[in-house]
Amino acid sequence: MNPSAKKLVYHFSEGDKDQKDLLGGKGANLAEMTRLGLPVPPGFTITTEACRHYLEQGREPDQLRVQVTMALRRLEDEVGRRLGDSTDPLLVSVRSGARYSMPGMMETVLNVGLNDRSVLGLVKASGDERFAWDSYRRLIQMFGKTVLGVDGEAFASALDAAKARKGVETDVELEATDLQALVEEFKQIIVSHTGEEFPQEPRRQLDLATRSVFDSWNTDRARLYRRRERIPHDLGTAVNVCTMVFGNLGATSGTGVCFTRDPATGKPGVYGDYLANAQGEDVVSGIRNTLSLDDFAELDPDSYKQLTSIMRRLETHYRDLCDIEFTVERGKLWMLQTRVGKRTAAAAFRIATQLVDEHLITLDEALERVTGAQLAQLMFPQFDADAERTLLTKGMAASPGAAVGRVVFDSATAVKWQARGERVLLVRKETNPEDLEGMIAATGILTSRGGKTSHAAVVARGMGKTAVCGAESLEVDAAGLVATAGGVTVKEGDVLSIDGSTGEVFVGELAVVPSPVVLYLEEGLDVALAKVDEGTADVVRAVDRLLTHADGVRRLRVRANADTGADADRARRMGAEGIGLCRTEHMFLGERRPLIERVVLADTAEEREAALAELVTPQTEDFVELLTAMDGLPTTIRLLDPPLHEFLPDRAELMVKVAVAKERGEENADDERLLAAVERLHESNPMLGLRGVRLGLTVPGLFALQVRAVAQAAARRVKAGGDPRPEIMVPLVGSVMELHLIRDEADAILAEVRESEGVDLHIPIGTMVELPRAALTAYRVAEAADFFSFGTNDLTQTTWGFSRDDVEAAFFAAYLDKGVFTVSPFESLDVDGVGRLVDIATREGRATRPGLKVGICGEHGGDPESIHFFHRTDVDYVSCSPFRVPVARLEAGRAVLGQPEAHASDDDEIEKG
Repeated sequence: MNPSAKKLVYHFSEGDKDQKDLLGGKGANLAEMTRLGLPVPPGFTITTEACRHYLEQGREPDQLRVQVTMALRRLEDEVGRRLGDSTDPLLVSVRSGARYSMPGMMETVLNVGLNDRSVLGLVKASGDERFAWDSYRRLIQMFGKTVLGVDGEAFASALDAAKARKGVETDVELEATDLQALVEEFKQIIVSHTGEEFPQEPRRQLDLATRSVFDSWNTDRARLYRRRERIPHDLGTAVNVCTMVFGNLGATSGTGVCFTRDPATGKPGVYGDYLANAQGEDVVSGIRNTLSLDDFAELDPDSYKQLTSIMRRLETHYRDLCDIEFTVERGKLWMLQTRVGKRTAAAAFRIATQLVDEHLITLDEALERVTGAQLAQLMFPQFDADAERTLLTKGMAASPGAAVGRVVFDSATAVKWQARGERVLLVRKETNPEDLEGMIAATGILTSRGGKTSHAAVVARGMGKTAVCGAESLEVDAAGLVATAGGVTVKEGDVLSIDGSTGEVFVGELAVVPSPVVLYLEEGLDVALAKVDEGTADVVRAVDRLLTHADGVRRLRVRANADTGADADRARRMGAEGIGLCRTEHMFLGERRPLIERVVLADTAEEREAALAELVTPQTEDFVELLTAMDGLPTTIRLLDPPLHEFLPDRAELMVKVAVAKERGEENADDERLLAAVERLHESNPMLGLRGVRLGLTVPGLFALQVRAVAQAAARRVKAGGDPRPEIMVPLVGSVMELHLIRDEADAILAEVRESEGVDLHIPIGTMVELPRAALTAYRVAEAADFFSFGTNDLTQTTWGFSRDDVEAAFFAAYLDKGVFTVSPFESLDVDGVGRLVDIATREGRATRPGLKVGICGEHGGDPESIHFFHRTDVDYVSCSPFRVPVARLEAGRAVLGQPEAHASDDDEIEKG
């Protein structure tokens, strides 16, 4: 090999768990277990760099073939067998394994190296003819489906037909002659679907499988998953080639998946599934219902004892919940994979605090182990325990939550119905990677087969979806669009309710109640603990402990966007430290709208002043209510910022009314005058028209009314013994002169109220930065502003030049597919564009006015990834909707620890090998 050539292939003994970017999650962890001296079958990993070269250049690196040959020969020498040998063949598995594994990547191909000659060698070496032919038919079936692109249903139908002819229920009841006949049938299926023979040359099998792994990086499902989880598209995947060990060598062999703690609840103990005389895909596909690890302990106590010892060692080494795959080959235990395991939101909080109490991690590390997204899941409603219910069936509690929806039996229908606004439940015998889109669309997932480590369970937990799996009494007829259980028939479109915490499935729609975590947030820890069972109490205590710790370490303050006293009360209960945005235009709708219409349409100053006078009292009461609820905390009140058309009569309706009146000879002078005024003020693009500060400068007295109401409300609260802390925010400023003009008027009114009320009022006046020009001239704007608050929703719209409604309704999907976006800039802050404006304005504003207070009042203030950016940018606070306040508090604490919003765990989908 050319000594200057880049190393693209690593033996398992050459890596470690910290090389996930190069070796992928699976390869790095296989290397780590090998380094620890655990019983790992020998193998090697082809790096992500090789994949990236292939994706960029359309071919493998020149040196890859040579390096694979050298690694393969080393492997053959290590195990004493040769790939494709006709007497004692080496067989290998080929598995994908990126830094973040994902649904849609190529499924594992087992038994690579078998052909018409080597299968006879496997018969001799194993002494088990049935096993050898079963292994060969598995290779052809997997290779045909995953590498050659043959519809898997063709193989499944042939296998079902073979069992029917034999009169048996399961694969293991087929005999060697049956399997040998299946091999020939499977080979003919490949010829009929591809026009080519199944490849007999073992090295060609290996090379084709490797290339298929590379190609699978850009499948539609993989790209969809990466977009959803915000995983970069340029990472590439590694390929793991591992010596085969066999769990299908009879009763003393088997395969399983286990967790060092319950991934659904976080409860300590050993959890998992085991199947005797099986290979890995049998466990996770759900086609055979599994045994528990307690059953495994009775079947093979020695292997069980060794497994539990290794589980404890791995959990101690990784200091976290571990998800482990293993195979027993004629009584010998082999470790095929470990990873930091997926878990539900409840389990994440519970396990994090357990590990602190066990002195395996610190409280800071525990905070790093949970996310705002997981906390949000725990705040979702649950079923009302007192509601009447009709139990349909019960399965395994695979992923907690309460989900209600109309039953669908396929992914395409789930996507279609969800797009039209329906809540759907995806009901399947078992799910597979092709169901990903339907699983994303569904509010919950129900399967009749599989356990806690099935595809449905693992992917649902990763997505935070409610799931019940292995409901054995449920007979699912996907083709007939019906399911039956206990004599009850459920048709497509019927409503079911599933409880992922108990595994129960109910007929019809059950009522829901607030979650225990919301109860804790709103009413306190003691009240919540008194109303829940002990398992739930552990979760609530864990949330309280970690949220309290986050509050103790975070620098960012967290406020809420609230427009009413009721909203402010709830925000305060959720832990808000003030109001970052009160949208006053919401106060002028309903009964008050005619008054504001009169202000805007007034022909004379007298008419306008009369209308304004009627608004002062109710507006003052609004602010008294708000300042009372937020007593002692800052309350930022934004002056009116509606598009003008929202305060005017509908132009089209008014035109029709006037035209009809003229036609009937019933002209109304007031209507005609009103239409003329509406025509005069009509705007083609009202979102960029007469609104914000422009409205305040154009309609005399409008902003003055609000400033006076704020000042009078504050004065009343002070006289009542309160501690009001209002802040007045001027919206949509693009020029410092606009702010100077409004501020001069506001300062005069504040001075007048101070004197007339005899109260010392200190009310800061700042601006909402939501235009690029305001951000780029922040050094000037800060001359007249006591504070900045970034309206990131409008700042995103004006920076990109499109509205939220336009992008999401018209071309967002196309932009995602083409890679222009990886996530909506309205969901998570566009750091490179909008974020740079925030950074510039913050730095240059503070250069003019040292100590300038800076906040965020767009909904990005509640987005976990955006919060980490705002922390780095040194803003003072974020503000978001009341429900998202606890999420923001948690993420602000995590931001101090430098912990970004976590992606899904390294391996999101249980492997099929």
